Amino acid sequence: MRLRTVTTAIVAVGSILAVSACSGGDGSGDGGEGDSFKIGISQLVQHPALDASSAGFKKAFDDAGVDVEWDEQNAQGEQANATSIAQNFANEDLDLVLAVATPAAQAAAQAITNIPVLFTAVTDAQEAGLVDTNDSPGGNVTGTSDLNPVAEQLQLVKDLKSDAKTVGIVYSSGEVNSQVQVDLAKEAAKDLGVEIKEATIANSGELAQAVDSLGKVDAYYVPTDNNVVSAVSTMVQAAEKNKALLVGSEAGQVEQGAAITRGIDYTKLGEQTGQMALKILQDGQKPAELPVETSSDLELVVNPKAAEAQGVEIPQDIIDEADNVIE
Repeated sequence: MRLRTVTTAIVAVGSILAVSACSGGDGSGDGGEGDSFKIGISQLVQHPALDASSAGFKKAFDDAGVDVEWDEQNAQGEQANATSIAQNFANEDLDLVLAVATPAAQAAAQAITNIPVLFTAVTDAQEAGLVDTNDSPGGNVTGTSDLNPVAEQLQLVKDLKSDAKTVGIVYSSGEVNSQVQVDLAKEAAKDLGVEIKEATIANSGELAQAVDSLGKVDAYYVPTDNNVVSAVSTMVQAAEKNKALLVGSEAGQVEQGAAITRGIDYTKLGEQTGQMALKILQDGQKPAELPVETSSDLELVVNPKAAEAQGVEIPQDIIDEADNVIE
């Protein structure tokens, strides 16, 4: 059944206070019913995709009936804060740490070596230096990748605007995951006959100027870049002003004004990460032996009103195909 409702805001699962922390720091506990744990969450910045990942992670424990005392911290987009959070977690009596987004994961992996560290919303863990290989992590760190189908998403530009010749991308120069996506976009652009125009930023405050520096383009593509996504309204304004199609990389961006995406569900990705954590805490599995997992559950999400504001009409057959239509 196709979903025809406005996507609602994700509500974080309520914290459940633990009676005591049970598992050993090496992730080799012999868990069972009645277990309770203390888990730290380090999230890089607040925006819908990362919020959904954290909420999904907590939901996995709630669904399993496992008590958790949560210590949730947000770095507000600052690497220095992520480092400080990781160092504090390293000195706390925690059973496991979840790091949400690549910079938070890199900080946690560097500071925390005696307990399991799981990550989510990381594009390429191996490229980011978090694991030996994605198939065999080799240390105390593993998790889930949000590598999105960049080629399929860029194809949406041609599906909605067949005469498009240029696509603008703004991304953070310091985010490895963003560079990976831009490289994939450049490869896909060759087959589509479009030119990628790119600009880099150091923080979200530079986004408006970077978009202006691209000049006239037929469309914009928003990767899962935390600085860009946290200020995606700037991209929406530019798309409407310049009548350029805005293609997102996940559903939250479409809810906020991108025209379309075909991407992963971040709540489900977080749940998947939570299930990995339960394997470690309850079943005694080792992070070193748990391959990095990806999600193959893609959703087509469209926002016809946003597209209209960008001077584009979404064909009815694409609307009919969509899993979610933002109204």
